[in-house]
This record gives sequence, C-alpha cells and structure tokens, in this order.
Amino acid sequence: MRSLTFKLLGPLTVEADGEPVPLGGLRQRTVLAALLLSAGTPVPVDVLIETVWGGAPPVTARNQIAVCINSLRRIFRDAVGDDRLIVTGHRNYALVPGRHGIDVNVLDQLVSRARKLAGAEEHAGAAECFRQALALWNGTALEGLSEGGLEAARARLTELWLDVSEEHAGLLLRLGQHRSVVSQMTTVVEKWPLREQARLHLMAALRGSGRRASALEVYRSGRRIFIEEIGAEPGPALQELHQSILRDLAAAERPERGAAVSSAAPTAPPAQLPAPAAAFTCRAQEVAELDRLLDAAKGAVPLAVAVISGTSGVGKTALAVYWSNRVARHFPDGQLFVDMRGHDGHEPPVTPMRALDRCLRALGVPSVDIPEDLDGRSALYRSVLDGKRVLVLLDNVRSVSQVLPLIPGGGLSCVVITGRDSFDRLAGDYATMKLGLQPLDFEQSHRMLAAVAGPAYTEARADHAARLVELCGGLPLALRIVGASLIAKPYGSVELVVRRLEDRRRRLDVLSPHEGGVRGGIWNSYRELPAEAARLFRLLGLLPVEDFASWVGAALLDVCQERAEDLLERLVEAQLLDIGPGASGMPPRFSLHSLLRLFAWERGMAEELPEERQAALGRAFRAWLTLADRGHEQLRGPGHVAALREWAGKKQPHWFTAEEPWSDPMTWFESERQAMADLIGQWRDTDHQGHPWELVVRMVPLFETHGHLDAWRAVADTALQVARASGDTDGAGAMLSSLGTLEIYQRNYPRARSLLLEAKSTLEPGGNARTRATVLRNLALCARFSGELDEARLLCRQAIDCFEQADDRTGRSHATGLLAQIELERGENTLGISLIREAIATGQGSSSLRVEAQNIYRLAEALLREGEAQEAEQTGHDVVVLSRAEADRLGEAHGLRVCGEAQWRQQRTEQARASLDQALQAAVEVGDTFLQARVHLDLACATALRQDPVQARAYAEFALSRLRGLSSPHWEQRAEGLYRFLAWIKPDTPVSPVELVRLLDGSAPPGDRTA
Repeated sequence: MRSLTFKLLGPLTVEADGEPVPLGGLRQRTVLAALLLSAGTPVPVDVLIETVWGGAPPVTARNQIAVCINSLRRIFRDAVGDDRLIVTGHRNYALVPGRHGIDVNVLDQLVSRARKLAGAEEHAGAAECFRQALALWNGTALEGLSEGGLEAARARLTELWLDVSEEHAGLLLRLGQHRSVVSQMTTVVEKWPLREQARLHLMAALRGSGRRASALEVYRSGRRIFIEEIGAEPGPALQELHQSILRDLAAAERPERGAAVSSAAPTAPPAQLPAPAAAFTCRAQEVAELDRLLDAAKGAVPLAVAVISGTSGVGKTALAVYWSNRVARHFPDGQLFVDMRGHDGHEPPVTPMRALDRCLRALGVPSVDIPEDLDGRSALYRSVLDGKRVLVLLDNVRSVSQVLPLIPGGGLSCVVITGRDSFDRLAGDYATMKLGLQPLDFEQSHRMLAAVAGPAYTEARADHAARLVELCGGLPLALRIVGASLIAKPYGSVELVVRRLEDRRRRLDVLSPHEGGVRGGIWNSYRELPAEAARLFRLLGLLPVEDFASWVGAALLDVCQERAEDLLERLVEAQLLDIGPGASGMPPRFSLHSLLRLFAWERGMAEELPEERQAALGRAFRAWLTLADRGHEQLRGPGHVAALREWAGKKQPHWFTAEEPWSDPMTWFESERQAMADLIGQWRDTDHQGHPWELVVRMVPLFETHGHLDAWRAVADTALQVARASGDTDGAGAMLSSLGTLEIYQRNYPRARSLLLEAKSTLEPGGNARTRATVLRNLALCARFSGELDEARLLCRQAIDCFEQADDRTGRSHATGLLAQIELERGENTLGISLIREAIATGQGSSSLRVEAQNIYRLAEALLREGEAQEAEQTGHDVVVLSRAEADRLGEAHGLRVCGEAQWRQQRTEQARASLDQALQAAVEVGDTFLQARVHLDLACATALRQDPVQARAYAEFALSRLRGLSSPHWEQRAEGLYRFLAWIKPDTPVSPVELVRLLDGSAPPGDRTA
C-alpha cells in the first residue's frame, strides 16, 4: 500500500512513494500546511480562515475552506487510495497522518534523540542524529506560502534550524571535525551575524584548523557589527576565545629549544605489510572499489581514505592486506602497517602516541627528534609524509580518536582502516570510501572452501558440502577454520564435520580452536558492551526469529521502546546486530548473523536464570500477540475473535506500542509473518507459557489475503498439538476450525467437513460462541458446495444466532451473506437479495473490507440472476476496488470474474476476455482451482458468442476436468451441459447470451435453442 510523505521544511511538497503529488493552488496549499502543522489535532475552521485571508476574509470563506478540504481528500485518494486522512469534526478539521510521514515530526524525533545522546556524552551518535535532522531541510520552511498565519510557524522552524545547526557544530568541534564546522558556520554567520554561538563555533573551528588569523578576523568583523547594530561589545565567551587565540600567536612567535628536526632519512622506505592470505578469494567487487583509491592517491582529489568495517571474522584484515600488497608498487615511499589492537583479547589498544612513535621511527626520524606530546608527534608525522606516496594500513582500529592523529595531511598518500566501527566521523573531514563487508553468499563460500581445503572438500558429496557452507554462515573466518581442519585431519570427512557443526552446543567449539576463532572474536566485542546492551544481546539470542522490530527488544528487556532503540543501535555499532529497511511504511528490521545468534544463545543460557529467560520470552510473545490482536481488530472489526486470555482486565505494559499495526495492518502482518511462525514453531519443543492458537487465529486475515496456505497449515498444526497436550478444548476447537477453513480454501470439502465436525464435538457446550459460530458457518459452506442446500440453510441460520450471541457483527454479516447466496441458489431471488442488503447493512462500520467485498460480490451475482448485467458489472468493479485496497488477490479475482460474466452477458466479449484473463491470472496465483474452473466456464461463454465453438469447448473441457475432482455435483452438471451444447453447435453458428445463461443456471437441457 502506497504512503505519502509531507514536507514542510522547504517548499510544501507531498510525495507518494517518492513520486510528487500535485497540490493545486496557493490557498489549498496554505490550508494543508496549517493542518500539517497541527497534525492529529483538530484545527477550527476560523483558524484556517485567519491563516488564509488574515483579517479580511470573503463572505464565502467557510465554503471555500470546505472546497479546499474536498479537493485535498480527492488528491490523496487518487494518489494512495486514502480518503480518510482529513477528518471532519464540529466546526473543525484534523489531518490524521496514520501510516503517512511528516518531515517536521521526524525532525522533532531526531532532535530529541540527539539531545538525549549528547546529555549521555555519546557525542558521535548525537552528531549523527543532528546531521540527519539538518538534512531534512530543503530551503526556508514553508517557502512560497502566504504570510500572515504561517509566519509564526516559519519563524519558529527557522529558529529551530539555527539552534540545531549550532548544537551540531558544537558536537563536531568535540569530535575534532573542524573543517565541517567552518563550512557550516560560515553560512550561518554571514546570514545571521548577531548569532554569538555560531560566531564562537566558527572561531573555534578556524583555530582548530590552524587558521588563527581568519579566526581573529571573524571576531573583529563581529565586534564591529555588534557595536554598530546593538551598541554592545561581544559576549564574554567570544572575548575569552579571542584572547586565547592571541596568546597562541604570541607563544608561536617565541623560539623554542629543539624546534629543528633532523632531516635524516632511512636507508630504505618502510615495507611493513604482512603477507596476504594464500587462499584469498571472492571479494572482487570490493577490490575494484578499493582500486579507485589509486586515482585519489595521485593527488587529483583530497587525501584517499578507505574504511573497511564489519563484524568479527568477516575478513576485513584479509581484504585490506591483500589489496595493500596488490598495489604496494604504486607507493614507492613506503608502506606502513600498524595493528591498533582495538579488539584484542590479550593486549590493550595501541595509543596514538605509541603508533606515531613506531611510524616516525619507520620513516627514519631519530628518537631524539620525536616530540613528547601528541600534537607535536602528529604534526611532525604530517610534515614527514608531505609530498610522499605512502600507503598506511591501520588494522583493528577501535575508534576514530585512535587514528585521527595518524591521518596524513596531503593528498598523495593513502590510508586504509579496518575495524568494527563505521567511522562515520571521518566523513566530515575526509573523502572517505566506506566498505561494509557482509558474509559471503553460498557460491562465494563454496569457492573459498574449495580454495582452502582442496580435494578434501571438493570431492565430498554435494549435499554434505552444501550443508557445511550453510553452517559456516558465510563467515570467512569460520570457512578458513573448517578448511584447515579438513586438511589437518585427512582421516576425517566433510560428513563428520557437518555432524559436529549441526550440534549447536558444539558448533562454536569446532569453530574456535585454541580459545580463539569465531567465539573469541565475538567475545571481544561482547565484553565491551554496557551491561544493559549485553543483556539485550543475550535475550535476542533466545528468540527463534530471523529478524524483528525494535519493540521486540523493549518487550524482552521490559523497558520503553526509546531505550530499546538506543541499545539496539549500540549493538549495531558494535557489529553484533544487522539493520535493514522494513516493508513500506514499517520501521527498520534488526537481525543476528547465525553464528552471532548462537553465541548470544550460549551467553543467555549461561548468564540468565531459567525464570528470567522464561519471563523475557513470555513478554516477547505477548507483544506479538497483542499487536496482532490490534491489527486483526482493524482488519476484521472488534469482537471477531475471542478476547485475549492473558490481558483480561489488565493494564497494557509500559513497553507496549500499538502504532505499527494501526498504520497498515496487512503490511505489518506480512512483515511479522515469518517471526510469528517461528515463534509458534518453538512451542512444540518447549514449556513456554501462553496459547499459540490465539496468535494463529489473528494471523488468518494474512493467510487468506496473501495465500500463505502452507504457512497457515504449519502453524495451525503446531498450535493444535500444543492445545491438545495442555487439555485446552477451546484452543483445540479453534485450530480444528481453522484447519477446516483452510481445507475450504483449497476446495477439499470432504476433509473440511470432517475437521469441522471434529471441532464442533471438541468445543464444550457453552464454550466460545464465536468459534462455534464459525464452525457452523463453514459447515454450511461445505453443505452448499455439495448441493445440500436445505442443510446449508439450517446450519447458516444456527451460525447467525451464535454470532449474534457473541455480539460479532462482522461474523453475522458474513453468515447472512452466505445465507443469501444459499437462498439465491434455492431460487428464492427476492429473499436472497433482501438478505444480501441486510448483510451489507450489518457489516457497515465493522472495518472488515474483506467481508464487505464478499457481500457486495454476492449482490453482483444476485443482480446477474435478475438479469441486471450492467448494474452487476458496476457492483463487480466495487468488489475489485475494495479487494485491491486490502491487497486481496482472491477477492480481486472473484470481482474480475463477475465483471467478465456481466460483460459477456451484454455481448461485450473483448472486454469480458480482458477481465477474465486478469481474473484467471489472480486465481492461479492464489491456487484456487474452483475459481479457475468458473473463469474457464465464463471464457467458454465469451468465446462461444464470438462464434468459435471449438475454442469455447476447450475452455469448457478444462473447467470440467477441474470440477470433477472437487465434489461439487451441481457445478459439474452445469459444466457438462455447457460442454455438450458447445459440442452440438457448428462453427459460425450464432449463439445468444440467454442460451448460455440458462445452461449455466441449470435451467435448460443441452441442445435446447428456445429463448
């Protein structure tokens, strides 16, 4: 489902999934801006009038506002199918964004998070949030809109931009990114010369960049402006910084002992690179990216810096060393290598002072000439490298601060950095190439193992070799360890290694020889985590899911979602967690690499008490269950399933969030489908508390709409086993009913009837009325399909009574619609149409578009029976629109089919074929054999009207072959009658729609040509 993005931080624009949406004239845009600035809050009509016209509105102002609102609703409906964005109240309007985004809201969230991180001394994270916030601006806020009512909002947003710019600059100064601050604050000071904080930051940045004279000029020009415009001297902070810079200049002019540096040079350039790995392979794309640094090192662009980041064992050092050796000849003045030991389990990190000492000595600087302070050493290092072509490889770096003093000042050298940090801070001051290494894919892993292990691997059985690659998770370190093991122990085999790796309690033992390897690398990152982040990592390892949203972390830890997001970001920064985009309109998804998840599981089993593990997993399950309940309620209406047992009469926990399902419930269900299925699958082998069947019944709208029938069967079977094992008759009955419904979807009516009868006998008398009603309704469906219309009518009326007892309007509407269809098939057209209209009226306001679409479809079929083909066609189009709004391909197929039938009845055969071809494609996608047969019967009729009985007969024959396996005698008889009729007539024989309608209704014998 498409979503809108509203942008106020510049000219007012609206985009639908990145495509611009035309908004109309200035007045309409002004009204929209006023609503957006108060999104979610009613805006009185009088306020909108004042915003648009100021103090002189026309007499028709209220009507003109209403016209603007209607136009905006039409624009949004045409763009994304949403006409509920603007809600009408009593003399007011409100824009309720729902799944749609507003840049001002995103701005507020980023600024709040940045200030919180800054308060916690997490300067790099705060600076990044401020950077993202500033990137939202695209000029002056509300640019191009009328003054008056919006001027105050424009001024407030401009002031916020200035505040954020200054706060961002202050953090960048703390991080040493002086050049970025100079560029940023120069613009602010030029346009707003009286902003003292901006001038202060600009002077400090110029001073930090070695441009003290420029800093003094900024002070002098500012002092002149202050005196001329406000009659005052600059503030104390500016004056103090001015005096400090003057003292720097005075000190620099005094001669210092030992200032001269020996010009002695080494006898040969340093060549410190380690040897590359013998079997390095599979990083051709990354090597090609690094080759671009050679152009930069020629001085055509600023200093060439590459950052290779990624999790432990992903091959950062191997890639850096391989490439550095490959291009060493391009750096004739030497190659420096320093292992910074940023994540070493035995040695502390190398300090910048110590690293500079080693580099200066390697470059030939005598010990006596190496300064004792960090700034002096760094300056000397830059001086020595000035004009030289030197490759500097800084391996295993912990943080930016560890390497900043080791970055040369010129553009002829090249620096390659490896580490687990993303080193975003470098991007502000240097032209940084960032390579985030990912695990190898299957083919790459296969090639690497073949290169390392040789015949010991390549001659193994294909299934064993594939499983070995899978268990290593594409991690080069794991692949090398396994390959070395196969070489070292020729008496072993790939099959034996696979058996050892498949035991998850031993897998990391195999991959971590001599207390190192995979486990050792992960441990070095894990041990540096704050306690709360480490606990979250452990608990995530206990979850059986592949990926998850941030609210899962909140539930596991029992903290608010904002805190969970901060901790998850910390894990991402530590390269212990991956982050990727969510589905359209959904938040990002987090995931653990398989070996990282295994390590986290080990720590969870070792460090968490059993009751703590149980409680955390219980909270996570309840979070999924509660959000699924909210999403199901929005899709099917309240009261459609039994209330959750665990939440009866209880308050929602503080970590609960309900935003995601409300914005787009079907997309949310699809995002969480695999996670919920994995969670339910875990119940069979554990003693978790909770009732997985409650989650299954809330997933049914997803299974029905998107056709995930195999997934439906798997989770329902598991939940049925759990319910039976615990003696939960309500749960067992619900799952038998769900499996019976699934068989109906697969047109296996005898099996469906058997499961539903078992569900009916399992449910205790006086038990769950909703489940009993659903069972009775679906038994009525089975009876109808088998031609037992009297029994179907009786069962359907019993179902309606049960739905009414359960106060389930949606269920009652659906069952009434089914009863209407049964009465129509019994020949009671007037009663059937009356019941359909009653079903539609009952379902209004239930929020279940699917049930509404089903009832409207039944109305279309009833109209066809009454001979109202034109009205039936329009009604069928309504079904298609509603189904597409829910991404319901099955409902769309039914709607297209009834449109096609209405069209051939009107002898519009070309349009009929187009509609039916689309219907057939959708029916094939969802695997509905019966619907495919119905479409082929309609195609046969449309083709017969074109006087092509041979092709028409082929369509009818196909339909008949499908219907013979579905236990539907009345439709099978109709298909046989149509087939015999088409076999009887000759080519070019005209056929009337009336004849074909009578054949399909079963009211004319084959060969009867009477009208």
